Amino acid sequence: MGAHRRSRQPRQPNSAGPGSPRSGVRHGLARVLSKAGLCSRTEATRWIQAGRVQVDGRVVLDPEYPMRDGLRGVLVDGQVPAGPERIYLALNKPRGLVTTARDEQGRDTVYRCLDGSGLPWLAPVGRLDRASEGLLLFSNDPTWAARVLDPDSGPDKTYHVQVDAIPDESLLQALRSGVEDDGEWLRAVSATVLRSGTRNAWLEIVLDEGRNRQIRRLLAAFDLSVLRLVRVAIGPVGLGSLGKGQWRMLDPAERDALAPATAAGMPAA
Repeated sequence: MGAHRRSRQPRQPNSAGPGSPRSGVRHGLARVLSKAGLCSRTEATRWIQAGRVQVDGRVVLDPEYPMRDGLRGVLVDGQVPAGPERIYLALNKPRGLVTTARDEQGRDTVYRCLDGSGLPWLAPVGRLDRASEGLLLFSNDPTWAARVLDPDSGPDKTYHVQVDAIPDESLLQALRSGVEDDGEWLRAVSATVLRSGTRNAWLEIVLDEGRNRQIRRLLAAFDLSVLRLVRVAIGPVGLGSLGKGQWRMLDPAERDALAPATAAGMPAA
């Protein structure tokens, strides 16, 4: 439908030949709008398809229209899009919420916790699955977010996990040594018992990478079921007294501790 609709419009600037000022390495227009922190990529696609976005004086209806100069020449609703203030916040995600902007199944998302805040568009920095809870970061600074999520230099993540058994030291060592699951090597940097009862225990598990459902898969490989999973810290930033569903801004020291600034990095505090 989108291609048919475009064919009925005046010729759009949706291609660039070798002599075009937009030749070279490019990214799609929807992605550029999203990476600028203006909105989500899905919302950017809606703006574009609704005819709200112009590039170099012409309405562009193709979300994949190639851009190589950032927002240069772009208008949204006839106005130059002003880059939003960079925001960095921590949310205590409740169990049962999905880490996405919109859920196809109609389930509540983490954005419910930000309703009425008046904040600009923010993207989650990493994810927690629906059954997990705890510390979740948000920002509209994609450069900072990429550094936080970098598997080589990003901060460790600390979890408190209730399991349906009482692991002994040999099992804890096995969690630290790791196991292969579905072609991936899963391991914990650290695994210790926080406290235990007669039938279950709370573990503290530290990860230095963020594979999909990593803790649940790792524990399942050793026949341990997760009863509750809470992320309590990312690097030096902890949940503290933040209540479920509540959020707070990171201070500049926390922001920089999570992802130290580089020459092309974050603005000064």
